[in-house]
Amino acid sequence: MDIFTGTGRHRVAVLVRHGLLPMELGLVHQLFGAAAGADGAPLYEVVTCAPEPGEVRTTADFSVYVAHGPHALAEADTVLVPAAHGTEGDEDGQVGEGRLPAPLADALARVRPGARIASVCTGAFVLAAAGLLDGRRATTHWKSAERFRRVYPAVRLDPDVLYTDEGEVLTSAGEAAGIDLCLHMIRRDHGAAVANAVARTTVVPPHRDGGQAQYIPRPVPEPRRSSTGAARAWALENLGRPVTLEELAARESTSVRSFTRRFREETGVTAGQWLVQQRIVRARQLLEETDLSVDQVAAEAGFGTAVSLRRHMQQALGVTPTAYRATFRGPAAGPS
Repeated sequence: MDIFTGTGRHRVAVLVRHGLLPMELGLVHQLFGAAAGADGAPLYEVVTCAPEPGEVRTTADFSVYVAHGPHALAEADTVLVPAAHGTEGDEDGQVGEGRLPAPLADALARVRPGARIASVCTGAFVLAAAGLLDGRRATTHWKSAERFRRVYPAVRLDPDVLYTDEGEVLTSAGEAAGIDLCLHMIRRDHGAAVANAVARTTVVPPHRDGGQAQYIPRPVPEPRRSSTGAARAWALENLGRPVTLEELAARESTSVRSFTRRFREETGVTAGQWLVQQRIVRARQLLEETDLSVDQVAAEAGFGTAVSLRRHMQQALGVTPTAYRATFRGPAAGPS
């Protein structure tokens, strides 16, 4: 039974499961469906399929009816696997510790050789369980990165990026990163002009700066009872000024050598690294919540100059202070 119409357009099959996140299904149809050639003709044909056709539960208060079964995968040029949330908090959607349910494994076995396969969010767990990511670079939602790395050590996980492209196998981070991934595939297939037109039609940026790091909350930790806790509490109150190891050690009435050793034992990093981390946290807070200029933010956070702040934010988050502020407050927020 032919699922696709035989028009010669690129065939995209979206493989969904119970616990489907509706946004992830919708964004694939919206983006690929909006891609058109110079003559206005659609460039892709998108169908939805499931391991077993019929009603598929979503994470919302509605289900979707999927008419097509796994045979659609055998005809597809590209297969997209969105995330699915289990009924008992299984964020990978019916994927066990490295094992696929038989219906899902049978469905993936129908994907023809040479077809492109991609995942959105924790859909990467499905690709990894199928052995498609072994030895490859991949990403998934930052909240699931620790579990992913533990279950699939053969995968070169990069939790800092929005998506990865390993040729025939691609992965993306959270839901919205699926938009970045789809635009990337459209750009790869038909060029920047087509991808930019799709981005304009759907009112999204054709390319986002940075990666997942800028979206991971990093609250300032409460100093715990320890041999360096008082020094850290004092440092957090004085981030805007230069802080030396000698000052920190004096707060604990110990030598610099002993303080340095204890500090690393308790935090896992050096005092200098910890200070930079806390200053990044402070800078992020100021960029999100105030209208201070980048120079003022740099001074308040203890980086001294905007150049220093920009360099450290690029290294830690992959974005500039201005781009970070635009992401969380809009491009017109505050002076640059």
